Amino acid sequence: MPERLRPITLTNVRLFGRNFAGLATKYNPAGGVRRFCVILPEDKAERMIEEGWHVKYLKPREEDENVPRPFIEVEIKFGKYPPRIVMIGSRGKVELNQASCSLLDSEPAMNVDLVLRPYQWEVNGNSGVKAYLKSIFYTIYEDELDLKYANVPDSATQAMFDQDVAEAATFDGL
Repeated sequence: MPERLRPITLTNVRLFGRNFAGLATKYNPAGGVRRFCVILPEDKAERMIEEGWHVKYLKPREEDENVPRPFIEVEIKFGKYPPRIVMIGSRGKVELNQASCSLLDSEPAMNVDLVLRPYQWEVNGNSGVKAYLKSIFYTIYEDELDLKYANVPDSATQAMFDQDVAEAATFDGL
């Protein structure tokens, strides 16, 4: 295993098994580990395997698929090195935090770009590289109506604006 690994950037990837909320499921222990899996491009998978990353393979699901697809499980930790999580849509981008990142569990993705932070481990003579999320830019899929009404003001935002204007007018003696 190389001495010091660098983060890996993956662009336009597909995710599966998303659990940004860390909910206990059939595949996730109670106590909630936040994680997801990423389908890897073949060239990146080969490089990552050489470096000791824990790359796995999906069995072909269709009869016309004859090659297993490489993937890696990515853990999301909000400890010493919290990830940068950005959701992008037609209204702009929104930074998500530990409380709000679970939104990505239910939003279909149009494009996902991310950076994985390697963690080299060694226990009882075994060693490897675990993938942690460093940053993710998650462009959500929006249908025709989402796009059509994207610029309609939110009524709650308008109410706050009206209240601010009224307070400013009172303050100015109007």
